[in-house]
Amino acid sequence: MGTAAKGAYRNLIKAVRKHIGKEEHKSHFTDFITQQFKNSQNPINLKLAHDYTLYLNSVHHHKELLFSYNIAVDRTDEMKKVLGKSAASVGLQLPDVYQP
Repeated sequence: MGTAAKGAYRNLIKAVRKHIGKEEHKSHFTDFITQQFKNSQNPINLKLAHDYTLYLNSVHHHKELLFSYNIAVDRTDEMKKVLGKSAASVGLQLPDVYQP
């Protein structure tokens, strides 16, 4: 694998793990990417990998902008994450809230 291919592979794997997740049930994404890079040295695949990385990062950034501008999206999950990080930064943990 050349230098350009290694960079594209590393950036794509990083974006997938950050925006899609690292959980076991989502490992098929990274497995597929690894297989594609091992099987081919095609420059079109490098362009596709770069474009998909840009796409993942852009969609995530767009979603963050929608949350920050409070544009008709449900922010409860995002607020729980922010509050959890804030509490963790001072050594606390938020209690689980009962949901009937």
